[in-house]
Amino acid sequence: MTTAASALATQSTSVLPTTADIIAAAARMEGIVRHTPLQRSEFLSQAFNAKILLKREDLQPVRSFKIRGAYNRMLQLSEAERQRGIVCASAGNHSQGVAFACQALGISGTLFMPASTPALKVNKVRQFGGQQVRVVLTGHTFDDACAAAREFERQQGAGFIHPFDDFDVICGQGTLGLEVLADQPKSIDYLFVPVGGGGLASGLGTVFREQSPDTRLIGVEPVNAAALKHSLSAGSNQTLAQIDPFVDGASTQRIGELGFEICRQTLDRVVAVEDADTCRALIDLYQEEAIVAELSGCLSIAALAGFREEIAGKTVVCILSGGNNDFHRFAEIAERAAGS
Repeated sequence: MTTAASALATQSTSVLPTTADIIAAAARMEGIVRHTPLQRSEFLSQAFNAKILLKREDLQPVRSFKIRGAYNRMLQLSEAERQRGIVCASAGNHSQGVAFACQALGISGTLFMPASTPALKVNKVRQFGGQQVRVVLTGHTFDDACAAAREFERQQGAGFIHPFDDFDVICGQGTLGLEVLADQPKSIDYLFVPVGGGGLASGLGTVFREQSPDTRLIGVEPVNAAALKHSLSAGSNQTLAQIDPFVDGASTQRIGELGFEICRQTLDRVVAVEDADTCRALIDLYQEEAIVAELSGCLSIAALAGFREEIAGKTVVCILSGGNNDFHRFAEIAERAAGS
C-alpha cells in the first residue's frame, strides 16, 4: 500500500468516504445511473504509443458524471426535506443532474447558475427538470451563483445540494471508479481525471487508493482556475482571487474542504493545462473519434502531452467527464486552439 493509501486508511470512516460507502451508493442507484463504456481510443493510443481508454461519461442521460453524485445525495433526503424543496448552484452539469433527480423523485428545486452558462446547459436543465425546477441565472462565475444559492437557502429553508463538497455526492461520483476497475481488471498504470471542485477526483481517489493503489492518479485543472494545484503548493486549501470561467465545468475559486483533504492524500500529482491545449483536445476528439465533448471533459486528454515519455507503453484511463458543449462556442474554441 502506498503512503497516501495508508494515510487514507487511518482516517475515520465518519469523516472520509470508503470504498464500502461507494459500493453502497452504486447499489442505491442501480438502474438509474448508466454504466458507461470504457472505450479504447485508437487515435490517442497511436499518438502516444500507449493504450488510452476513455471513460465515456458524456453518454450519461444528462451527458456528464454529475448525475451520480446528485442522485445519490437526493435519494437520501428525508420526506420532510423533500417537502421543503432543494436549492443548488452549478456551472451547468450539476444542475442537470439535480434537475433530473427533481423530476424523477417529485422534488421542487431552485437552481442557480452563472449568467455566462452556455445556453445548451441552461436549456437542458429546464428540459430535465420540467415543472419541478426554476432556473436562476446570476453572477459571472460558479462562486457567484453559489453565494446566491446559499442566501436563498438561508431565507427559504430549502436544502442545499452541494455540487462537490458533500460526502454523499463524492460517494456517487466514486461509483465511476468501480465501473472502470470492473471493465479493466488488468493493471491501470495512469488515471487522468478533470478537477473542478474536487468531488470526482475525491471519489475516484478513494476507490483507486483502496482497490488499485499502484495506479498513478493525475488531477488536471484549467491553468486559469487551478485552485487545487495552488492549494497543494500552499499546504492548505486556498481561495483564488479570480478565475477565468472559460472551461466552465471545471472553474472554481476554491476546492471543497472534504475534497481537498481526500485529494491531497490520494492524488499523485496535479497539473494545470493551457486553454489552447484543452481546445485542441476537444477538436481532435470530434474530428478523429466523432465524440462531442465539453471543455472540462477534455482536460484529462489535454494533459497527456506533458506525460508522453512516462505513459509510453502503459495502460492509461482518461475520464471524459462530460459532453455538454454548445456549438455556438466553437468559433471561440477554434480561435483559442489556434493560439489566437
